[in-house]
Amino acid sequence: MIVRAVDALRAADLVDTVVVAAPVDFVGQMAELLGPGVHIVPGGAERVDSVRLAIAAVGSAAEAVLVHDAARPLTPPSLIDTVASTVLAGAPAVIPVLAVTDTIKEVDASDAVVRTVPRSSLRAVQTPQGFQREVLERAYALDPETHGVAVTDDAGLVEALGLIVRTVPGSEEAFKVTRPADLLLAEAFLAGRADLSATS
Repeated sequence: MIVRAVDALRAADLVDTVVVAAPVDFVGQMAELLGPGVHIVPGGAERVDSVRLAIAAVGSAAEAVLVHDAARPLTPPSLIDTVASTVLAGAPAVIPVLAVTDTIKEVDASDAVVRTVPRSSLRAVQTPQGFQREVLERAYALDPETHGVAVTDDAGLVEALGLIVRTVPGSEEAFKVTRPADLLLAEAFLAGRADLSATS
């Protein structure tokens, strides 16, 4: 999954540098796996620590920084470029999103339904999320507990700064692989890509 995620970043026209935060004990193996041209840095104890370390490893000339998940290995390079170009056009932060198609229920501590949440304004967020570098650095200087934001979503930190987070249309292929069924879906997408390559 990490190889495919990195390959997509390499294939994007607007990505100049790829930095991977790896578990400390696997830095060497990750370097061998990904080959030259990818900067490997030891990750931190938590996700937020790893992102900070990766940001610090990005060259100072970079105007924009994208934060991506290895768990989304099939993200198309075109989506990566869309996020990057929107940041470079002046947006402080950009996230790819998809409309929510399921009915969403809010439940209480006893798992009883409190209400049905209108889904017309709800969006499922994907990665990569893109940021002006100085915006992301300011966001990561915040204390999440003080500001009550979740560090699982980089854009949430930017929201805490009071800045606007723009959205762009996401991709069905940029889904997160977290369960066995997701692997089957990934295999189906890859088979479809192979069929398209064979017929083009």
